[in-house]
Amino acid sequence: MAGVSMKDIKLRIKSMESTKQITKAMQMVAASKLRHAQERVANSRPYFEILSETMDDIIRSNGEFTSPYVTARPVKTVCYVAIAGDRGLAGGYNSNILKKILGEMKALRCAVCVLPIGKKAAEFFRSAGIPLLTEAYAEAENVSIGDCFTMAKELSKGFLAGEFDEIYLGWTNFVSVLSQVPATRGILPLVRQPLEAKEAAAEVLYEPSAEAVFDAIVPEYLGGTIYGALCESVASELAARRTAMDAATKNAEEMIGDLSLKYNRARQGAITQEITEIVGGAES
Repeated sequence: MAGVSMKDIKLRIKSMESTKQITKAMQMVAASKLRHAQERVANSRPYFEILSETMDDIIRSNGEFTSPYVTARPVKTVCYVAIAGDRGLAGGYNSNILKKILGEMKALRCAVCVLPIGKKAAEFFRSAGIPLLTEAYAEAENVSIGDCFTMAKELSKGFLAGEFDEIYLGWTNFVSVLSQVPATRGILPLVRQPLEAKEAAAEVLYEPSAEAVFDAIVPEYLGGTIYGALCESVASELAARRTAMDAATKNAEEMIGDLSLKYNRARQGAITQEITEIVGGAES
């Protein structure tokens, strides 16, 4: 801090105090919203699990089951549903999932496109030159459960029409307030789960047919999957922002403490110099 005046130090202290107020406020807002987000995660998981089990039962209980949703085909185009946030200041939340998805895309030997959810996802893939399927859901904060089911129907329709041959979902799993894990998984075509050796297929009669029921449920299944991933991602973003803002607040407090110490030393030095000059003047 050599050459820095007391006035400059005081201005920096004032600036850091303003920064601390902002980061503290953002931390408290994130913590408040996180409670509601955690409830949504807890409420969405059972729905997805039950729906997933129902679809597995339909496939397993019908040995000759056929559906375009479970039929693999040559991959020419892959679509990613990428879920990220609308703003930054959340640590590595956005960069971790977006870089993971982009890394997987670069490893593919086919055309790719993205359906972004969240402003950061839209901005990231636009700058990377990846075609965007739509920007209708570019604000994650405003995406509702109805939007998720609309999105799922559009994706299912595009898959059946051959616009893309595989669909992947990229989101961030909420493990705890201190742990959020980016993840990706294929959501179409669906993987046929084989029966275990000791497991017997349930005998269930579906009307008008198992295939018709299955094909009708798939868009609902995708909508539930996307909504569940969105809930996980929103909770992860809030947890990451709370942690990041807490760390920023603590750093601001440390800097204020260091600057206050330097200010007091500079002030003490100035007072000592004035006293020395007065004493020197009196002696002369």
